[in-house]
Amino acid sequence: MSEILVTMSIDSAAGQSPSSVATPLTDSEYREKTDAVLASIEAAVDAWLQDDVVDIDSQRTGGLLELGFPNGSKIILNTQPPLHELWMAARSGGFHYKHSNGQWRDTRVGRDFFEALSACASEQAGKPLLFTPPA
Repeated sequence: MSEILVTMSIDSAAGQSPSSVATPLTDSEYREKTDAVLASIEAAVDAWLQDDVVDIDSQRTGGLLELGFPNGSKIILNTQPPLHELWMAARSGGFHYKHSNGQWRDTRVGRDFFEALSACASEQAGKPLLFTPPA
């Protein structure tokens, strides 16, 4: 019986790169990390507005952050505490991220959250924008 369980565990992880396997977090660690992510995004948007780089309107309610772009498009970032995920909805689609080895990684393809957010925001703003993880 234990051989079956071991085989099933190995098979279920087959094909996943180490970066796509989620790092377990406590609820408080999850909240701390997602709060830091959303705060860093808000800080970048505020700095770009102050420096007249781009006028992105941001509104945050709890774990939901809405970014409104000059062309009327939006990016919605939302925490999902029961799943310990971070979700992003943009013009290019919807994406789910789990924390893995210090980074938020797409649950399907393993792409880094900040790389994806930067690409989506750049496309929607019509100019290059770079979001970086909190320090």
